[in-house]
Amino acid sequence: QERLAESGGGLVQAGASLRLSCTSSSGGTFSSHVMAWFRQAPGKEREFVARINMSGSATYYADSVKGRFTISRDNAKNMVYLQMSSLKPEDTADYYCAAGLFGGENPISYLFWGQGTQVTVSG
Repeated sequence: QERLAESGGGLVQAGASLRLSCTSSSGGTFSSHVMAWFRQAPGKEREFVARINMSGSATYYADSVKGRFTISRDNAKNMVYLQMSSLKPEDTADYYCAAGLFGGENPISYLFWGQGTQVTVSG
C-alpha cells in the first residue's frame, strides 16, 4: 500500500509559476513505482500531465504542458514534484499524483492516488 499526499496548489495569475509536491508513505516501495501527475478540471475527465520512471532518468509529458512543466523525483525523500511555469487559465484543475508499476497515460494503469491539490490560474 502506498499513500500519497499532494501539496502546493493555490491561486495564481496567468504567467506565474507553482511547484506541486507529492509525499509518499510507501514503506519502501516508492522507488519501485512509476510516478505521474494527472489533473481534472470541473466537468472534464481526468487527464495525464506527466510521468517519470522509477530512477528518474526518463520523463514524459502531455503536449499541452510540454516545455512549461517539469516532473522530478527524489527517491531518498519519497517525493515527486511538478514544477509548473507559464501557467495558463486552462491549467486550472485539481492535480493528482499517482503511483503505478507500468506507467502510461491511462489513469487505470495507476494503483495508488493522492487526494489532489487545487490549482487555479486567473486570467
